[in-house]
Amino acid sequence: MQNLNKSFGNKHILHDVSFTVERGHVVGLVGPNGAGKSTLMKTLLGLINYQTGTIEIDGESITPTSHEALSKVGALIEYPGIYPFLTGWDHLRLFADGDHQLRHVQNVISQLNMDSYIKRKTKDYSLGMKQKLGIAMALVSEPELVILDEPMNGLDPQSTKDLRDVIMLEAQKGTTFLISSHILSELQKLAQDLLIIDQGAIVQQTTMHRLLASQGKQTIILKTNNDPQAQQLLKAAGFQLTPNPQLEVVETDDTTLPEMLKVLVNGEIDVLDIDRLEGNLETSLLEVLKASELQKKQQKEMS
Repeated sequence: MQNLNKSFGNKHILHDVSFTVERGHVVGLVGPNGAGKSTLMKTLLGLINYQTGTIEIDGESITPTSHEALSKVGALIEYPGIYPFLTGWDHLRLFADGDHQLRHVQNVISQLNMDSYIKRKTKDYSLGMKQKLGIAMALVSEPELVILDEPMNGLDPQSTKDLRDVIMLEAQKGTTFLISSHILSELQKLAQDLLIIDQGAIVQQTTMHRLLASQGKQTIILKTNNDPQAQQLLKAAGFQLTPNPQLEVVETDDTTLPEMLKVLVNGEIDVLDIDRLEGNLETSLLEVLKASELQKKQQKEMS
């Protein structure tokens, strides 16, 4: 995508957006609500026209009148388009081109643990079942690029892990993924590259490793016999916790871990497991957005 601009009436939604993605990479598209993530994805898919700029997939252009390149793309945007009177398998057969792709999608069905209900009509599906079907539909044609908007919506922890495994496996085969998600802890486990968007503009294109390393902080992930009580004790002791569902403590210096363990032992909390996560995507993202906002403010004052 190069120098793309999109407006609705007098409102400028996308501002001179430019980026490239590498084949076989998982790219996270992140930013606050209303930043332009969904509009950007819909524009990539030819669902929304744009005023100026260029979009190319594998050297082929996507324009308001030319969508041939989209044959190489699979997508799940917002909610999957599902017919309640068809089975999940019926939906996948509609998208499959030949026995080879049907064999491929059968593997995806198994990897997402959909075998037990794939032959049932979708009117009886739960939200998570529908979400997994939508993801399978995006993958059935073995596309070169897969665009997923909030793919973890409605998924339980096991289904989320299954999806993560499928994405990583397909990426190893050369499929490129562009994923938008508010579940940043999951995106941190998946994405190699990041596009940070705010107010319709790309604030930064970077790698996950580079962004987390720039913040110089690690996160300690704990499992205890009483996480809610452990959380209360650590908060009361002044430790910085992330808002993620699991118990995560920001490591500010070398004393964080021993002091934290001391608090938990004194509170009669058993620590079952300790892991470290380099940096924290949410913290790093907020720092980038804060710096971007400050830069815009300074530029405005100087002009």
